[in-house]
Amino acid sequence: VMDDADPVEDLIVMDDVDAVGVDDDGVAVSNGFDAGYNCPELSHSLPAHLGLDPVRMKEMKMLMFPVGDDDEAYAEFRYNEKQTFYREKSPLVNLALRMNSKPSPPPPRKTPLALLEYKPSSFDVNAPGTLVLAQQNKALPLKVGKQDGFKLDISRETPVSGYHSRNIVDAGLFMGRSFRVGWGPNGVLIHSGMRVGGKDGQRILSSVITIEKVAVDKVARDEKNEVNKEAVDLLFDSPLDLHKSLHHKTQEIEVGSFKLSLQKVVSDRLVLPDICRRYIEVVEKQLEIGGLTPSVRMSLMHQVMVWELIRVLFSEKETNGRSKLEFNVDEEDMMQDGKASLPEIEPEALPLVRRAEFSYWLQESVYHRVQEDVSCLDEFSDLEHIFLLLTGRQLDAAVELAASRGDVRLACLLSGAGGSMVNRADIAQQLDIWKINGMDFNFIEKDRIRLLELLSGNIHNALVGKRIDWKRFLGLLMWYELPPGTVLQAVFHTYQHLLTEGKAPYPLPVYIDEGPVKDNVDVVTEGRFDLAYYLMLLHASEDGKFDHLRSMFSALASTDDPLDYHMIWHQRAVLEGTGTFSSSDLHVVDMSYVSQLLCLGKCHWAIYVVLHMPYRKDYPYLHSAVIREILFQYCETWSTKEEQHKFIEELGVPSQWLHEAMAVYFQYYGDLAKALKHYIQCGSWQKAHSIFIASVVHSLFLSAEDSEIWRLATSMEDHKSEIEDWDLGAGIYISFYLLRSSLQGDDSDMAKLDSLESKDAACKEFFAHLNKSLEVLGGKLPTDARVAYSKMAEQICSLLLSDSGEGSTRETQLGCYDTVAAAPLPEDVRSSHLQDAVALFTCFLSEIGATT
Repeated sequence: VMDDADPVEDLIVMDDVDAVGVDDDGVAVSNGFDAGYNCPELSHSLPAHLGLDPVRMKEMKMLMFPVGDDDEAYAEFRYNEKQTFYREKSPLVNLALRMNSKPSPPPPRKTPLALLEYKPSSFDVNAPGTLVLAQQNKALPLKVGKQDGFKLDISRETPVSGYHSRNIVDAGLFMGRSFRVGWGPNGVLIHSGMRVGGKDGQRILSSVITIEKVAVDKVARDEKNEVNKEAVDLLFDSPLDLHKSLHHKTQEIEVGSFKLSLQKVVSDRLVLPDICRRYIEVVEKQLEIGGLTPSVRMSLMHQVMVWELIRVLFSEKETNGRSKLEFNVDEEDMMQDGKASLPEIEPEALPLVRRAEFSYWLQESVYHRVQEDVSCLDEFSDLEHIFLLLTGRQLDAAVELAASRGDVRLACLLSGAGGSMVNRADIAQQLDIWKINGMDFNFIEKDRIRLLELLSGNIHNALVGKRIDWKRFLGLLMWYELPPGTVLQAVFHTYQHLLTEGKAPYPLPVYIDEGPVKDNVDVVTEGRFDLAYYLMLLHASEDGKFDHLRSMFSALASTDDPLDYHMIWHQRAVLEGTGTFSSSDLHVVDMSYVSQLLCLGKCHWAIYVVLHMPYRKDYPYLHSAVIREILFQYCETWSTKEEQHKFIEELGVPSQWLHEAMAVYFQYYGDLAKALKHYIQCGSWQKAHSIFIASVVHSLFLSAEDSEIWRLATSMEDHKSEIEDWDLGAGIYISFYLLRSSLQGDDSDMAKLDSLESKDAACKEFFAHLNKSLEVLGGKLPTDARVAYSKMAEQICSLLLSDSGEGSTRETQLGCYDTVAAAPLPEDVRSSHLQDAVALFTCFLSEIGATT
C-alpha cells in the first residue's frame, strides 16, 4: 500500500516500457514496475534498504491481499490489473491487447480488507518497522515462503551507480531526502555512502553510514599519525604567547547588559623587524621537534622565509632620517672600521636598500634549488653549472668556476653581471653583429650562447629549452634584465605583466613548486599563488587597493593542509596591526583557527582569537554568540582546567556566561546541586528556582540542612519578582522557618504572634500556601517533596498545639484543631490530632456541665 501523498520518485525509478515479455501463462509482463511482483529477489528490495524485516512485510502483504485456495481468481485479478496498466502506459500495447482478446465478463476483483486494529504489543516493538494488522478473518492462514532478499552484483555497473556517489543503489531511491551530511564535535563527519577521498573503483551501498574524523590537527601529528604534545605546545601555545605579548588596543562593546573587550595588535613598522625575528625564533624551535612529517617540515621552513619577506617588504625608516631596515654588512668589516652601529642611510636611498634586502632574501630562498640542480650535473657541464649559479645570483662561485677552467674572459664578464646597462648593451650588440655577419653558432657551445644572452639582459632567449621555478625567474628579471635601480614595485608589476601574457612561470605554492607532498592528491593550481607572491603584490599595490586578501590568507597559499591556519592568522594580525591593510571580511581565517584550537582542547586560546575578530555593525552579536557557543560545547574541557578557566576570566568574558555554561553542563549530567549553584551565580533565577523546588530542597530538608536551605532561598528572594510562583515555591520554606522561629519564641520581632489567636491565624495562612503549592506544583514535585511538605506541616502543628494558650478560651483552642485539620498531614498524624481534639471537646463539655 502506498500513500498517494508520497512522491513515487522517492521509492523507485521507472523507465518507459520499452519491452514486453510473455510469461508461461501467456500474460504480458513488462520489464518495468510490474516485473517486481513476480521476482522474489526484487520483492524485498525496498524493505531491505529501509532496514525492515522482509518476512514481516510479506505477512503484511498477505494480510492485505489474502491468498487462499482461490489462486485462480487472484491470478485473474493480477491479469486484469496488468491490462489496465498497459492500456494507460502504451497505445501500441493497448491496440495489441484489444485485437487478441475475446469479450468476456470481468473477473471478480478482490479488494483489500479494511484495517481494524493496530496492535503494537503483538510483536517486538523494538524491531524496526514492526506493524501488526488484524483483519476480520483472523483465522486466515499465512503462507510465508523463504526469501533471499535483494542482491546485487557489486562488480557490475547499474543505472544508478553514478560517478559522483559511487553507490550501487542511490540513497535517493529509498528515503534519500532523509540522508544528509552531519558535523559533530572535533571534526567528526557523518554521511552515507563512499568514504571521503575513496578510490574511484570503490563501491559502497548508500545505506552504509560512514563516520569519519577530519584531521583538523594534522599539523600536530607525527609520522605515526599520533598527536605530538610537544608539537601542540610549540605550534600553537608559543606563537599565541608571543602574540599576547605584543602591544594591543582594546575596544569595548556592549552585549545586552554585558560588555566585551575586543583586542587588536597595534605595532609600529619600526619594530616590525623585531617582531618578525621573534616569530622566526619560534618557528626554528618548531623545526627541532622530532617526528614531523615532511609536509609539515617543508611548511615550517617556508614560514621562516615568509617572516623574513614580511620584514624586508613592510618595515619602515625612522623619523629622523635613519632607516630601521637592516643592511647585511659583514661584522668583521664593522669591527675593522671601529663602528658599533649601521651607517646612516639617506631617505632617498631607502628604496635601493629595500631592493638589496629583497635581493638577498631571494638568493637565500632559491639557494637549495640551485644546489639540487647542480648536483644532477656531470663534471663536464661547467658552462651549465655557471648558468645555474647565475640563476641564484651566486656570482662569486660562478667567477671562480670560470677562472678555474681557464676562461678568463668569461670570468671578467661574469664579474659585472647585472651591473651597468652599457655593458649589457655591448654584449647584446656583439651578439647581433655575429648574427648579421652570418656567424655559424654551431661552433660555439650552446651553454656559452645562453650565458651571453643572460648577461645581455635577454632572459627569455637565455631560458629557451630551460625550465626554472618562479622565484629564480623573478630573480633573473630583477638582476639581469631590468635596470639595477628599478624599485621593487616596478619589478613586481613587470613580473605580473609577463605572467598575464604567459611569459613567466606560474607562482605556485611551495608545496607544489617543490614537488607534491602526495602523488595521489589532485591539486588545483588555477588562481592560487604562493603566499610570498601575494606579499609582493601587496607591497606593490597602490593606494592600499588589494583584491587578493582572501586568497592570500588561505591555508592553501602556504601549506597542503587546507585546515591549517596556525601561522597564517599571526601573519594576518601582524600585517594588519602595522597598517599594511585593513579588512573586516576575513572571519574565515579567525573561525578556521578557532576550529583548530578547539580540536586540540585549547578553548581559552580559541576565545582569545574570537576577541581579535574585527567588530562589524551588521553583526553586533557575533563575538558573544561564538564565545557562548564555545563555553557551552566545550564546558567539560575548560571548566576542569583551572589554567584555562582563569585565562578566560582574565580576557574579560562575563562570569555569568561561564556559570551558565557550567549550570547547563551539570544539569545535563544530573548533578543538580552544582547546577543550582551556577544558575544562581549566573542570575538565571527562574531556572534556579525550578531546580531548587523540584530536585534540591526536599533532600536538603529531609537531611536537616536548614542553614543551606535558608542560604539558597534568601539568595533568590531579592529577585522573587522575576520568579514565577515564588510564594508557592521557595517562599514556602522562608515562611516555614520564620513561622517556626516565631512559634518557638526565638524571634524578638514577632510580638504580633504573642497570642494564640495570632499564631493560629499565621499557621492557617501557612497551611493554605502549602495546600495551594501542592495544587499548583503537584505535577512538578517528586514524592520526597510531598514528604518534606508533610514534615513542615507536622512541625508547625506540633508547635501550635503545644502552646498551652494561657488566657485563651476553649473556643480558640478548638479553632487551632480546625487549622490543623486543614494541614497536609499523613493520615495517622491527622487521626492522632483528631483524637486530641475530641478529648479537648469532651473536657470542654464537662467544664460546661460543671458550671451549670
